[in-house]
Amino acid sequence: MTVNTKSRLALLGGQKIREGKTFPAWPQYGENEQNALLRTLNSGVWGYGGTETEKFEKAFAEYQHCKYCVTMTNGSVTLRNALLACGIEAGSEVIVPPYTFLATATSVIEANCVPVFADVDPDTYCINPKQIEALITPRTKAIIPVHLGGQAADMDEIMKIARTNGLYVIEDCAHAHGAEYKGRRVGSIGDIGSFSFQSSKNLCSGEGGAIVSNNKELADKCWSIQNCGRIKDGAWYQHENLGSNYRLSQFQAAILNEQLKKLDKETEKRQLNAAYLDEKLSRIPGIRPLARKEESTRMAYHLYLFRYDAEVFGISRKTFLEALTAEGIPACAGYVTLIYQQPFMLKKQFASFTEWKHTNKSLDYSKTKCPVAEKAAGQEGCWMHHSVLLGTQEDMDDIVNAVSKVYENRKELCNFNKQA
Repeated sequence: MTVNTKSRLALLGGQKIREGKTFPAWPQYGENEQNALLRTLNSGVWGYGGTETEKFEKAFAEYQHCKYCVTMTNGSVTLRNALLACGIEAGSEVIVPPYTFLATATSVIEANCVPVFADVDPDTYCINPKQIEALITPRTKAIIPVHLGGQAADMDEIMKIARTNGLYVIEDCAHAHGAEYKGRRVGSIGDIGSFSFQSSKNLCSGEGGAIVSNNKELADKCWSIQNCGRIKDGAWYQHENLGSNYRLSQFQAAILNEQLKKLDKETEKRQLNAAYLDEKLSRIPGIRPLARKEESTRMAYHLYLFRYDAEVFGISRKTFLEALTAEGIPACAGYVTLIYQQPFMLKKQFASFTEWKHTNKSLDYSKTKCPVAEKAAGQEGCWMHHSVLLGTQEDMDDIVNAVSKVYENRKELCNFNKQA
């Protein structure tokens, strides 16, 4: 598709690149999901004891190359409960990246532990193993790497560090359903993998989550915590452990069973379109798609991320994204505030989670510095949601043409940028 990229920008009154066209909606569903919901409705078993959750747990464990899967209410709870299942005592430190959704850190706080922030890799925005080692203290008990945007973190190095220091590894796979590291599905490499099925995720049921593991003892502990402290083969009112009701409903599992059938095909399309964008966008000065590491043998692409260089364009990221959005391209800056910069972190407003505050009184998140993550959040990180990657090649060309158009007309935006 050939367009005049030097035509007047839509932000300044010109015609937009995408007029009257939309990218694929998300979530996508059809008759199969409707039939699954009706089947569950008519079964009369909507909660505990139904067959849909059992069917999904078996299928998803196998899909992620794991022996065990335990479904839960959401992907925040799965992280918290994974820490509890590992038996990590109050006041312990858990190393996490700051460039991620806040649940990666708040789950640590809710487990009465201390989040400690390691900077990210400038090429992938995943946690940088070289930054992890310097943060390990006698109180460190776990690492939570995030497979950001659907690309696996450097798991060989992370596991080497963890095993050398006797640390648990809980993989945050909320963005990475079906992603692989050296042919192994994420979640199967560490001690526990945590997944979210929230409505924006590549595999979704509105809300929901799951842990996967190859460790039976840890999986059974997670099962107990999510099922009111019961144990398998125990009596209904026999509560061996402290737990609560974190169970997934049969309706959610029914949707997931149908959505899982489509995930491979959707992932393949995302990968093809992402590779096309990588090749085309990398030709535009000031635009650098995130690197795809050789070890990342399959990417889930929950997000399509690229780095923007304001010095090359001569306009702020904010103005660039406004101009791109005006052309009909749904791009955003993503995490503009790192977790340790959030007000509740700076004020340490952690409600009743006080144990670690007593043992770590000197902890001051205002002194935390992660320069790479700060640059990603404050200056260069740009995102597009995975649903965009389910579009046609013509849709991908529209993205490339819109970015090119902004670049070609960047001088016209200088005054606009000064006023912004």
